[in-house]
Amino acid sequence: MAGVGGTAVQDHVALAEIELCGELIIAASAAEDRLSLESIDEVLRVAEERGSAEV
Repeated sequence: MAGVGGTAVQDHVALAEIELCGELIIAASAAEDRLSLESIDEVLRVAEERGSAEV
């Protein structure tokens, strides 16, 4: 059993991926039909990433 204390390790990339998956699940559950590729890109903020990479 793990001891109690400050031994927790945070993987920021994994946490970001989990957050994005959660946002996709929320968007999919709110949609009446399947999400389009454009909708998925919007939820994942793909266009924002491309825009900041081009600068």
